[in-house]
Amino acid sequence: MTDAFSRREWLAAVGAATTGAAAGCASRSGPPVDADVDRGGADSGTGGSTAQTIPPGVAQFRGSLERWGYYPEETVPDAVEEAWRIPEVNTGEHRAAKASAVPHPDGGVLLPGDTGDLLSITADGDVRWRGETEADGRGIHGTPAVADGRAYIGAYDGVLYAFALDSGELEWSTDLGDAIGSSPLYYGGELYVSVEFYDPEGRMFAVDAETGDVTWEEPEHRPTDHPHSSPAISLDAGRMVCGSNDGFLYCWSFPDLEFQWRFATDPPSENNGEIKGPIATYDGAAFFGSWDFNVYRVDLETGEEDWHFETGNLSMTGPAIDPERDVVYMGSHDYHLYALDASTGEVEWRFRTGSPLTGCATVVGDRVLTGSKDSTLYALEADSGDEVWRVEHDGWITSAPRVVDGDVYYAERAPDPDGGETDGGGYKLVAAE
Repeated sequence: MTDAFSRREWLAAVGAATTGAAAGCASRSGPPVDADVDRGGADSGTGGSTAQTIPPGVAQFRGSLERWGYYPEETVPDAVEEAWRIPEVNTGEHRAAKASAVPHPDGGVLLPGDTGDLLSITADGDVRWRGETEADGRGIHGTPAVADGRAYIGAYDGVLYAFALDSGELEWSTDLGDAIGSSPLYYGGELYVSVEFYDPEGRMFAVDAETGDVTWEEPEHRPTDHPHSSPAISLDAGRMVCGSNDGFLYCWSFPDLEFQWRFATDPPSENNGEIKGPIATYDGAAFFGSWDFNVYRVDLETGEEDWHFETGNLSMTGPAIDPERDVVYMGSHDYHLYALDASTGEVEWRFRTGSPLTGCATVVGDRVLTGSKDSTLYALEADSGDEVWRVEHDGWITSAPRVVDGDVYYAERAPDPDGGETDGGGYKLVAAE
């Protein structure tokens, strides 16, 4: 990324004071907003509040700072066939959504697995290199951020890693806590990530992408209770938000990172209203699902609810945002993918699969891709929810599909880890001939 200051450089330039913190040089100020960013998507004419921000040279989970999962320039084929399968990407029994692929600048993708390895895979399906973490058991469930010639990824050992993109060599690692299940967010030379502690507690961190040094940490233990959610930023609203297992959505001003508010879900008696999925910011609001059986729209300025939509079960997926249609696509454990009017929360359509949906949907042009625990990947028409095609597998499809140059990349969970079937693979689909 060019012309982007780290928080440390920015502070030096303006002479701002910093305060010390246990994990490093903590700052309550931040880098300036970059002018050189791709503001892809529709523009409402209100300061770009319905445009997504993609820093140049950066690839990361859900594509943008706002975490939309929206790729208007890509296309989904009318019919597909399997080009290759990488074996044993996921072998564990943990039921959380699996990690997703991101594009490698030299072609192909980077794909992490719950084995604890980050794989660099060519477009032809050859493994360039394998970056190893110290995580065992649950391994990696977040998706890497790619920038500055490195791939940044957190793992369930609580460490944030930086691997060289050309070789897979470990450039630095920073121990932040007990577990990282979220996907780091890259902006302005820094990485923003939520970290889990055993207590149960949690904390938000900012880490210098060049050195791995901590530049800011939330002074209080918040988000608390194992934050698995991935943060999102709205530059227009000047906010960063992240959810947590404690049932709260937390908000900080951005870039100065002063805590602003927290929004409480409305949990039924059988759970705590956990917010486990990533957050998306759009049109001055935060969108997310909860274990209290609701999907929410919350105002970023005030922290007040704009609307909620009640599903038939818990929701632990993240939203996909389509600004051209003003629609948010959300999955639920009630087996459905919902297309909701982003302004009102009214249902445009719903599509039923054979099992709960855990991974995020992806909007690609006029189509939506979603996986299900029924071991199937679906392609749907974005306007109607009509099925275009489906591909069946042995394992659950809980990673968010990523389309690169018209090819579809994703991973499956191991089919039956308790029964010894631990070969959950990574896939590439291409247009059928």
